[in-house]
Amino acid sequence: MDDLADRDRYPHRDEVVAYLTAYADRSDAEIRTGCRVSAVRRTGAGFEVELDGGDRLSARAVVAASGTFGRPHRPALPGLEEFTGQVLHAADYRSPAPFTGRRVVVVGAGNSAVQIAVELAETARVTLATRGPVKFVAQRVLGRDLHFWLTRTGLDTAPLGRFLSRPPAQPVLDDGRYRAALAAGQPELRPLFTGAGGTKLVWPDGQREEVDAIVLATGYRPDLPYLARLDGALDAEGDPRHREGLATNVPGLAFVGLEWQRSLSSNSLRGVGRDAERIAWRLAAPLARR
Repeated sequence: MDDLADRDRYPHRDEVVAYLTAYADRSDAEIRTGCRVSAVRRTGAGFEVELDGGDRLSARAVVAASGTFGRPHRPALPGLEEFTGQVLHAADYRSPAPFTGRRVVVVGAGNSAVQIAVELAETARVTLATRGPVKFVAQRVLGRDLHFWLTRTGLDTAPLGRFLSRPPAQPVLDDGRYRAALAAGQPELRPLFTGAGGTKLVWPDGQREEVDAIVLATGYRPDLPYLARLDGALDAEGDPRHREGLATNVPGLAFVGLEWQRSLSSNSLRGVGRDAERIAWRLAAPLARR
């Protein structure tokens, strides 16, 4: 990726795939693809990892590196269970074409919510419904991308994750287009609906309106059901119990790729490597003493 690092743009999908493929080719680790882990269990001082199909692996330590974006989050919203129109999560959204000419409400105030709502507003009648204000941050500052400054100032790697009980909401990165679209009412911006019935939503002012579809751009949570049999690994909501990536209640278990695991960049390609190296050293030290 050295030839991409100096380019003032984000790498394309195929460039990221090529990078990951080359990274895997250089690794001396055994890599198995198409193997879904169904359960991880304690076996004495180690672990047994069960794969779909019945195969089992044994290990002295386990790192759950499946990241943060595996489980679309569907919050409890007023009346949503009574709504009979189409409801989908942003994870299932592909293009505005199926919604042409329809009445659509997008729920959320983050990057995905705003981007999807603005795109849909070109061909549909769209409302962006939020619990609070949409917060914008400039995509470019003093001629450079915001991420350049996050790296240059050290904010990208500052170990702030230990002080956060919940990851903070991310502001919307904007080059001016999204703020202008909302100001023009394309899409319109409203507070979150207060109820629903059939295909109608109820707005805070009491208005009832027919709506064809609701898109939930409400984020993601870690998808770790394979750790459910490890007592203390997950909390009641299925989120990992950890401190900077090390499980707090299960010795030998660690996590990589979690949002704000240690820093702002922990769940990104630019930052996950630092956390992975740190986790590897902290897991290896006690194993070496056994």
